[in-house]
Amino acid sequence: MTTSAAGFVLPSGFDPLAEHGRVLEAVLTALERVEEQLTASLEFDDVFSQTATRHLASAGGKRVRPVLTVLASLLGDAGLAEGQVGEVGPETRQAAVVMELTHLATLYHDDVMDEAPVRRGAPAAHRLWGNSQAILAGDLIFARASQLMAELGPRPVRIQAETFERLVQGQLWETRGPDEGQDLLEHYYRVLGGKTGSLIAAAGVLGAYLGGADETAVQVMADYGEKVGLAFQLADDLIDLTSSAEELGKTPGTDLRERVPTLSTILLARAAAGEGPEADDARRVLALVDGPLDTDEQLAAAVAALTAHPAFAEAGALTRRWAEEAKAALAPLPESVVTEALAAFADYVVSRAS
Repeated sequence: MTTSAAGFVLPSGFDPLAEHGRVLEAVLTALERVEEQLTASLEFDDVFSQTATRHLASAGGKRVRPVLTVLASLLGDAGLAEGQVGEVGPETRQAAVVMELTHLATLYHDDVMDEAPVRRGAPAAHRLWGNSQAILAGDLIFARASQLMAELGPRPVRIQAETFERLVQGQLWETRGPDEGQDLLEHYYRVLGGKTGSLIAAAGVLGAYLGGADETAVQVMADYGEKVGLAFQLADDLIDLTSSAEELGKTPGTDLRERVPTLSTILLARAAAGEGPEADDARRVLALVDGPLDTDEQLAAAVAALTAHPAFAEAGALTRRWAEEAKAALAPLPESVVTEALAAFADYVVSRAS
């Protein structure tokens, strides 16, 4: 774990820059300022508006999207070949703030739709102020993010608009479910690409573009970010089954209880559709997963059975494969401390515990 003098902490398990002091200093300095700007961006004359919109921002978070925005911006630094970097520019920092604001806004909406009681260890906004006010707080954050992005020029505005469209489509696809005859796994990846991959890809693209990288690097970050985003969300699904409530900031097994399809349950259902003893075992586990999950005991039994089944290990292997594909997407870029950091970032998203 790396902590700056001002107290900003890089995500636990992600420490690829420790041996590159000047690069590390540039990243941490930028992220400190991003954190300050994030708080300042949610300043409103109305007391409730400020309280509600800052609720989740002040609860913490991994800041994955700002970290990636800052890292990607270093691809355009003229001194990179010599291992030297300058200060991360104000436009990049502002884009990093917008990426985190956009993410925060989606959480307000997601928690209403999922009826989630807790987020980041704090009561979900709708539990404090009701559904309507929580949704409006999320909308207000989106509005502030759009104002900040409008200052960065036409291309960043278009990237944000296209990303917002994909975010909403991803949620629609998840809500509606797969089309008739559509493969469930294909549908699931499509949902994740919209809900998670699109915003993480946008973070990488904006960082590279605003940092002055060439168009090749910008397009590499689009591909890399999409794949890292899928790996990140797939890992989240696994973590939901294996981490404690303290690590998660919410109840483990929430996806099972809410009947949200995940890679593990999709692979389990596929196994149950076969024949023979292995299929019988999968059907036994599926009966627990699909059965009543009203009590903590029922949920714990279903979680234990699912994590012990080979479908869970297969889901882990597929998750790591997405991370490897993200790393492979970096191949067109010259090797540097930044590409090393981006590769380590892909490893981090699938190896973290929360």
